[in-house]
Amino acid sequence: MSPATVTSIADAASNGRTSRRYAAPHSKNAAQRTNPSDSPYQERTSQKDNPTQALIRQAVDYLIRQLEAGHSDMLAAYLRTMARFHNYSFGNILQIARQRPTATRVGGYGKWKELGRFVKRGEKGIQILAPVTGYRRRKDEAEDQTESKPQRIVIGFRPVYVFDHEQTEGADLPELNHTILGDVGGNRDRLVEFLAQQNIVLEFDQSIAPALGVSYGGRIALLPGQAKAEEFTTLVHETAHELLHRSERRTFTTKVVRETEAEAVAFIVGQAVGLEMGTASSDYIQLYNGNASLLAESLEVVQHTASTILRALHVEDESEPFRAAS
Repeated sequence: MSPATVTSIADAASNGRTSRRYAAPHSKNAAQRTNPSDSPYQERTSQKDNPTQALIRQAVDYLIRQLEAGHSDMLAAYLRTMARFHNYSFGNILQIARQRPTATRVGGYGKWKELGRFVKRGEKGIQILAPVTGYRRRKDEAEDQTESKPQRIVIGFRPVYVFDHEQTEGADLPELNHTILGDVGGNRDRLVEFLAQQNIVLEFDQSIAPALGVSYGGRIALLPGQAKAEEFTTLVHETAHELLHRSERRTFTTKVVRETEAEAVAFIVGQAVGLEMGTASSDYIQLYNGNASLLAESLEVVQHTASTILRALHVEDESEPFRAAS
């Protein structure tokens, strides 16, 4: 399979179809919404930020500064972090990527101690947010004076520090069960089953060439004869279109943005199941013309969609045994 890049993909035909094929990255910025306030993310971040929104804004601003300075590998680092920590919250994923993009497994002091490991002297922790929970009795129950267990709710967030495996020493960790590099294994069958559950029909059609796959809305066509790894990532790409771009979101995104988001989802899922995906294209950032709100919104839906697919594939988050918060 050729290295997967976050690119713009040409249409296979008209009538609103979306398709995937490998093409050279676009050199020009894509046309975006003329009014940034049209973005729901812009509306949220224009108000006083809560701690989670502030973390997301800081992380995205940092990413933009790095890419504008020529450090295009930072985007790939962010996407790889999404693959490693796909069960973490979006804000904490961005925080881990910003502070330690090479992190693979993270945990707090206590968690590492339980595993027989200790944080090395002088190591700087990775700050993320942990939920603070409390109990609240429902109003109608309080009035009735009934005896019932109060509802546990999140009442806020607090900063906590976690450390990467490489920042610790001590007992060896058990090896995780990784998919063999380049082997799709049972992931393809599980993805096909997920599509069936979503009432999305999968078919093979030679006539879509040179496109590798096409999303029609409720139906996906794949080009026959692809290598297994390539076919799988193509199917993930088209599945992302079905989940992302068959709703209101399609009306306020351009085709280039939609193709880029779908390819980013394919990159994350491929990384998470152990495929060799190459590097992500630095042109991803150019699509947003420096608009941090649009970039944050897009990265958030990419992360959410990739996480949905990975849960359907039963891919475990590598960090799960070490989680302190999400």
